[in-house]
Amino acid sequence: MRVLLVEDDDTLRESATAYLRASGFAVDPAATGKMAREFAAVSPYDAVVLDVRLPDDDGFALCTHFRRRTPAPRVLMATALDGVEDRIAGLDLGADDYLVKPYALGELVARVRALLRRPDHAAPTVLHVADLVLDPATREARRGTRVISLTTKEFAVLEVLMRAAGRVLTREYIGEHAWDDNFDPLSNVIDVYIARLRKKVDGTGEEALLATVRGAGYRLAAPRP
Repeated sequence: MRVLLVEDDDTLRESATAYLRASGFAVDPAATGKMAREFAAVSPYDAVVLDVRLPDDDGFALCTHFRRRTPAPRVLMATALDGVEDRIAGLDLGADDYLVKPYALGELVARVRALLRRPDHAAPTVLHVADLVLDPATREARRGTRVISLTTKEFAVLEVLMRAAGRVLTREYIGEHAWDDNFDPLSNVIDVYIARLRKKVDGTGEEALLATVRGAGYRLAAPRP
């Protein structure tokens, strides 16, 4: 899932970005409100981690800006330990949760995952398509009793496909949700990862779940009975 991290502290932004990426998220780091608005204008986000105090923008105004987008991302606001009024104001403006700074990186990841599991985001805790099971919390995948070993990026691509099971997803859609701003839409990287996943997901003797829809994209769906 794709996350926008808005944080003006260089050290925290870099460490949080690295930790989120290692945890399987595609992350775009923004040091200013201006950068955050520019990112949001061209890319959809599943969640935004938003620092309240920015050097060039109002974090509360940014929160309102994100909540008005369609579809609206989850907003996790980061506030100082003594910023009780900031937390109240952020929640009143539509933020989904808040995180007290300084925060542990493990807690940051846990809170982002918790936001994405809320029912109206249509993100169940464990994903199922036929006998294929993916657990974003434990980073485990299996087909029946067979454990599937996935790289971080393979896991991210498969998660995007499973969250939209049955739908045909374009390469652009997959790229927007599984990669950050370093993604090159002109490359064949998505085709490469799909080929790798097909070998791992659809094993010998198993019915195929991952299909190529010529001229449209890819679809992950249970075989018809």
